[in-house]
This record gives sequence, structure tokens and C-alpha cells, in this order.
Amino acid sequence: MSYRDFTIAKVKQKFNLTLVEGKSFLPEVKPVSPNPYLLEYLKDSIPLAIAMGSEKARSELIISPILFEVRKLFKEEISFFSGEEFNVDATLGLTGFCDFLISRSPEQLFIEAPAVIIIEAKKENLKGGLGQCIAEMVAAQKFNLENDKSIATVYGSVTSGNLWNFLKLENNTVTIDLKEYLIPPVEQLLGILMWMVRDGLD
Repeated sequence: MSYRDFTIAKVKQKFNLTLVEGKSFLPEVKPVSPNPYLLEYLKDSIPLAIAMGSEKARSELIISPILFEVRKLFKEEISFFSGEEFNVDATLGLTGFCDFLISRSPEQLFIEAPAVIIIEAKKENLKGGLGQCIAEMVAAQKFNLENDKSIATVYGSVTSGNLWNFLKLENNTVTIDLKEYLIPPVEQLLGILMWMVRDGLD
């Protein structure tokens, strides 16, 4: 198995997870203003990516620029990876590629713990990506623990670029916020992502 082989049912059974559905775990986050260049860019790139329709277009034209902005807002004290191989435990099926991964480490040449946010890109059917995203979150939790940088919560998202669903993993409990967060506006999304990176640091 690899990450892409996991459905919600498979990942729940294999890792003995408790699923909490529909409960929002996000606080009232302060919107974050991006660089005006990003706003101008997204005004053109979002409709173009939607028209093109592929996951690749959505990843390159919407998701990557937003995560790059998050890294800039953190003054490059975090790292993000796109399409990186993340092999944690082959015996458990925790192998394959993550669409996007954010780490609290500034190291950009390789993934260094703690991994804090996993983002899975889908062109449609966000629900269909939840099992894969949860498996990658479990892998991140295990990766952090094995590298002596365990953190209380690993966050995840399944996104089409303009629609975002969020998840969190604490111990063996996965909470899935079924609300779809729409961009534009991007300010709320930036606030959410920055809160997730900061959570537990203060």
C-alpha cells in the first residue's frame, strides 16, 4: 500500500483512529493581508486553473503561491515541500508522495521534523482525498515522534485550490471540519494556515 491507496475506512481501521466529523476546531483567526502582488496574481490564476481543470494546474497556479506567501510571512523560518517523497514506514503503507508538506524547520533541502501541515490537492471530490490525507498525517505524526520532535497536533487539508477542507490529528483522534473554505478572499486562508503553523509554539 501507499498513501493513495487509503480510503477513510481503511485508514481508520488500520491505525485504530477515532473520527469526529463536522466539528469545527478552528478559532476565530485574524485575516492576514498578503503581498499585493499575490492578490493580483490570484485574480488571474484562480479562474485560469479552474478552467484548465487539472490538479497540476491548481497546485501550481493557486496552492504553491499561497504556501510560498506563508513562508515569506514567517520570514523563511519554516519550509514547504511540493511533490516530495515521504517514506516513513513501508510495513504500514506509509509511503509515497505528499502534494504539499509544511515543516516548522527552516531546512529546505530535505524534510526535517516537525512536519505540521499536510495538504492534498484534488481537482474535485474533496471527500475522496480525505483517506489519503489522513494517512499522510499519521505518517507525519510518526515521523515527528521518531525524530524526537513530537508535536501535539498535525493538521491537514484537502483542497481544490479554491475550496479548502481542514483536518487535525491529535493522538488517535482525527477531527474533520466539513465546512468548505472558499477563496477568494485569501486573507482568511492565510490566517488559518499561519495559526496552524504557530499552534503549540506560544
